[in-house]
Amino acid sequence: MNAQSRHSQRLLELDALFSEVRVNILDRQHPISGLLPASTAVNAHGDYTDAWVRDNVYSILCAWGLGMAYRRVDNADARAYELEQATVKNMRGLLTAMMRQSDRVERFKRTQKPTDALHAKYDTATGLAVVGDDAWGHLQLDATSLFVLMLVQMTLSGLRIIASRDEVDFIQNLVWYLSRAYATPDYGIWERGNKINHGQRELNASSLGMVLAALQAVNGFDLFGGDGDDASRVFVLADDIARTEMTLNALLPRESGSKEVDSALLSVIGFPAFAVRDTDKVKTVDAAIRGKLTGRYGCKRFLRDGHQTTLEDEHKLHYEPDELEKFAHIESEWPLFYTYQLINHLFAGDHAAALAVNQQL
Repeated sequence: MNAQSRHSQRLLELDALFSEVRVNILDRQHPISGLLPASTAVNAHGDYTDAWVRDNVYSILCAWGLGMAYRRVDNADARAYELEQATVKNMRGLLTAMMRQSDRVERFKRTQKPTDALHAKYDTATGLAVVGDDAWGHLQLDATSLFVLMLVQMTLSGLRIIASRDEVDFIQNLVWYLSRAYATPDYGIWERGNKINHGQRELNASSLGMVLAALQAVNGFDLFGGDGDDASRVFVLADDIARTEMTLNALLPRESGSKEVDSALLSVIGFPAFAVRDTDKVKTVDAAIRGKLTGRYGCKRFLRDGHQTTLEDEHKLHYEPDELEKFAHIESEWPLFYTYQLINHLFAGDHAAALAVNQQL
């Protein structure tokens, strides 16, 4: 196959992926706010048409990644531009929604109260709050950190997301918001804190890992993408990075006080955080997830997780301590975590393992 044929074949493959991204992402992106609904579902488990910060960042990664792939094959491809601008619009939509709550960032730095935290989700059409301060487990440091981490990565790829000094100042404030994560229990990626779901916050390794990655990435970074000066750079105290890393390593391989291990840690030992430098600890966490949580259809979130199991009482917000035992061995298995494993295998260069996981998907 000559160079021209290879070029045409690659474009055909990318075009097939573009069709999927358009149907699943671009067509669902709100034309004004740029935000994405987590889903179109409204069921007994909740209204998923809102825009979660975490879900938006993860969702738009496919548009960003595909745009970069187009640039590598054909730098002038119009679809690359469309994908890049969809990414910028989404990230700026999230930025705008959070900046509307900048007063919360200021209060939280002083009070550390969960009711002063940035909201975890927003109205998809407007970017405004959709639930009360005490009606949701809003304090989710991993979600805010994921936004900051990917903001840096996307800017490094050539996108221009931050457009003013006010926005730079807000990102700097987010750094202070995150910088005491090592001493800030949060509700974690599953939004409920302790596995009994009674709203007790914990130190979560998956949150600490994402915070660590964000702080390391943004430290000294020019948010104007190399076109700024010292005033457009964001800085982090070295002690905050060190304390966050020490606390993370002390927690692992546990996720928290109530969770022995959690599949969310796949995002910490590998993509996107890559927050653990100790390779032996990475192997220990990975082995724990494979041994305790990996099943036929995916991975359990954590042991004795009642979420969306056949025995869960959908009308209860929390479980009794002795109630958790009935969820043992019937926990829901989520194929989502296979995608983390697949990506991590690719980063490690283990294509055979990646292919095996892909076949399971």
